[in-house]
Parts: sequence; C-alpha cells; structure tokens
Amino acid sequence: MDVLDRKILNIMQKNSRITVKQIAEECFISSPSVSVRLQNLEGLGYIRTYQAVLDHQKLGFLIKAYVNCAVPAKDKKDFYRYIEEIPNVVECDCITGDYSMLLKVYFSNTIELDEFITDLQRFGDTKTHIVFSTNVGPRGLQIQINE
Repeated sequence: MDVLDRKILNIMQKNSRITVKQIAEECFISSPSVSVRLQNLEGLGYIRTYQAVLDHQKLGFLIKAYVNCAVPAKDKKDFYRYIEEIPNVVECDCITGDYSMLLKVYFSNTIELDEFITDLQRFGDTKTHIVFSTNVGPRGLQIQINE
C-alpha cells in the first residue's frame, strides 16, 4: 500500500459515497487509476464493506448501551451463535479483563434492554452501561500518509 492508497482510504472513510472522479481530483490521478486502486484495496481486504451511518434515535432506538458479559471459554461458540441472531447487537468484541465480551447494542426502550440482558445472563454475569450522549464518532481511523 502506497501513499495514494492511504490517501484514498482516508477520503473514503470521510464519505464512502464520494465519486471516483472526485477522489481522482483530490489525488491528482485519473479516474481509471482510482477505480483500479479501489478494486485492489477491496480485494486485499483493506476495504471490507461500505456502510451508511444511521441515526438510531430517529429510527426509534432510543437506548444505546455497552454490555459486558463474562462468557466462559467453553461457551463461546454457543454465545457467538446466539449473539449473531440478535439484530440489536451491532458489535461484539472479545476483550481482556473481568468480562470476556463487550457488546454495543441499541434498543427502543429500557424494558427491551432488560429482557435482552436477562436472556444474556445465561452465558454469564453482565454489566451494562447506558450511553447518555456520544460526543465523538463514529468516525474512521485516520491513516498516516507519510509522503
């Protein structure tokens, strides 16, 4: 990956709907060159997907929370199968510390969140943090260009 690829990745993270022509103008290269580079970045797995960032509150998901869960190693496979079926879970990370999993979830209300946590506790102890506000993000990871 060279300087232009890094610049393209930074541009794409700010606006994945930007046109190839606009990227070409910002990078001072041709549109076909940008297209080839994007295909290569996708093929190599640097770009995994294109996704819209939605306003969860406008969609009726008024509760954003992070849920820690202490899942024993022997139950991880069952846990992952379970969690993949819950559309309210938008991220699931295996982490270090007192809890082995960290979930980012969205629910319409605290009753639905409580029902989810009650069901989740079959895998282990939980700890929940309800978000009051998000002051930074979501945003992309800015890649050092080093020209």
